[in-house]
Amino acid sequence: MIEVEIVGVRIELPSNQPLVLLREIHGERHVPIWIGTPEASAIALAQQGVVPPRPMTHDLLVDVVESLGHSIVSVNIVAVEDNIFYGQLQFENGTTVSSRASDALAIALRAKCRIWCADSVMDEAGVRITEHDEGEDTAPGPTVDEERELRRFREFLDDVEPEDFDG
Repeated sequence: MIEVEIVGVRIELPSNQPLVLLREIHGERHVPIWIGTPEASAIALAQQGVVPPRPMTHDLLVDVVESLGHSIVSVNIVAVEDNIFYGQLQFENGTTVSSRASDALAIALRAKCRIWCADSVMDEAGVRITEHDEGEDTAPGPTVDEERELRRFREFLDDVEPEDFDG
């Protein structure tokens, strides 16, 4: 498992589809996960430290877990199949509960726990963001589709502004 952090949430144009961007803590790869609007709002609000007057669903879940004497020690992104990401909540007693990745991430911010990504998920969905030295690369280059996707992702990162992470 690879430890990751949430970079932020933004709306991908022109589709107006929200996505959350994860970054490996000790590396260069990023994982973009397209998510629903309610989950995007929940993640963005937690990142901004906004405390609603009444608990939202993710807040409620964390409050219930803690009231029952347990804690969520980590959130794991465990699989990706057909661009659908699967998450898991890990409790202090070793119990795990399956979750949508977006809900797991919203809960992680509230529980203030670590976020882990399975190596296989990072290998499949991770995008390396580095400055490329053409003279030193001896490996075969990316396919046309991979190059197009990488270019779109780099453009996304170039255009990200702090305002994009507002809920």
